[in-house]
Amino acid sequence: MNPTTNRAQDFLDLLERAKRGRLKIYLGFAAGVGKTVRMLKEAHALKLRGVDVVLAYIEPHGRAETAELIGDLEVIPRKQFVYRGITVEEMDLDAVLARRPEIAIVDEVAHTNVPLCRHRKRYQDILEITEAGINVICAFNIQHLESLNDLIERVTGVVVRETIPDTFVKEADQVVTVDLSVDDLMERLKSGKIYTRDKIPWALEHFFRIANLSTLRELALLEVAESLGRRQPSGPEELKLQDRVSLRTLGRVMVCMASASPRAKTLLRKGSRMAGRLNTHWFVVYVETPGEAPTQIEAETQRHLLENFQKARELGAEVIRLQAKDPVPAILDFARSHGVGHIVIGRSQQPWWRKLLGRSVSHRIIDEAAGFDVHVISFEEEE
Repeated sequence: MNPTTNRAQDFLDLLERAKRGRLKIYLGFAAGVGKTVRMLKEAHALKLRGVDVVLAYIEPHGRAETAELIGDLEVIPRKQFVYRGITVEEMDLDAVLARRPEIAIVDEVAHTNVPLCRHRKRYQDILEITEAGINVICAFNIQHLESLNDLIERVTGVVVRETIPDTFVKEADQVVTVDLSVDDLMERLKSGKIYTRDKIPWALEHFFRIANLSTLRELALLEVAESLGRRQPSGPEELKLQDRVSLRTLGRVMVCMASASPRAKTLLRKGSRMAGRLNTHWFVVYVETPGEAPTQIEAETQRHLLENFQKARELGAEVIRLQAKDPVPAILDFARSHGVGHIVIGRSQQPWWRKLLGRSVSHRIIDEAAGFDVHVISFEEEE
């Protein structure tokens, strides 16, 4: 492809991006900080200015003040699905797309849709809406961010089942934290403004502990700060194409994936967070040895591997599958040829005598990875 064709494609890419709707995220650190209220107040302000705004999905959670704020805003009726004999209401994605407002307000981003819906997760619905040229304002809490899943469980003792990939946040044009002091949030909880009276004791014993909320608040503020740091100038007048390319390829992150790693998801989350902080592209590399060829590998190991590949893609990684008798040279050759600066590996689970003989893959990577920063992830704190 000649330089003129390249420049034409660059311009077409800019035009395509311009057609996409903008995405604004309100990020909170716990239920009750006021994310939905902020969205509704913004919707009213936009309507007063003549903007065509609709509520695609709002969840008041039984809070009177939130329900009252809906007022005369246009609400897209929810779509009903009958699943396993139970009627479930979901956001009507097709109705939103057909209505084509300037701005759609969407709550509960981390929600998992009923299997009858087109997409498994609501954040995927939002991406389809923005791809259709509709702007979206949405909200979720920091504990739903996929790369923080392990950390949230360790800190709070609560397993968060519904998560959002970090790539969704990277799609956002604006991320705004909805902040509130921990003391004020606790007062709201105890006065019954967040949960009904019967649920307050359980909340105080579990998620709504002072230490938990303080940590979550810090994480939310840090995420917004990092999202601002990731923001790059837009437009050719601010940053030349070759400068953008050099920024993307500087110090890329590579996570080394084993076929049967019991803690692969932790490695992936670490890699995702690192790539996010560095604002760089990242890879997940798996080397298929002759003993793990499709005709040799066990079915359960293959299933586990494919699940990890899918998780890696959801987190924004480019999955690379290499074939080699010896994984170490293959891994390092790929790293050298693809601008990798950081190699992420798990602490070896091999027997001590293999480590002593120098046959551990992780030890060999550390010894042979001259010119790279090698990050060895310890899993001891998870035991």
